[in-house]
Amino acid sequence: MGVLAGIDIVEIERIRRAMDKSGDAFIRRVYTPGEIEYCESRGTARVSSYAARFSAKEAVSKALGTGISQGVSFQDIEVVNDANGKPRVILYGEAQKRFRSLNGVSMDISLTHSRKYAAAYAVIQTEKG
Repeated sequence: MGVLAGIDIVEIERIRRAMDKSGDAFIRRVYTPGEIEYCESRGTARVSSYAARFSAKEAVSKALGTGISQGVSFQDIEVVNDANGKPRVILYGEAQKRFRSLNGVSMDISLTHSRKYAAAYAVIQTEKG
């Protein structure tokens, strides 16, 4: 087994400014409909929820070895929560192709945020080291 990892941290205020500047355009470019529904339901934690998911997408893209480039877009990486609230990642398009080309077996993600920052850590387990 091999392990690939990615980490990211973002200032929540940076996401707030992007949302204020371009509003729905930024949200629609970065987040899936399911992520938007979840974040909009979070009340006062709305912006920090968006920031944590932004950070998660960056961390996953780094674990994939591409960053948000080489055909991998924000929309190719979706963060959802299971029944217990644990976040997990669903990959689409180029991100899914990259995961398969790396012989990915599983992926775990951890999200956190404080008043100022949101961070995420992604780990991909692969068949070959």
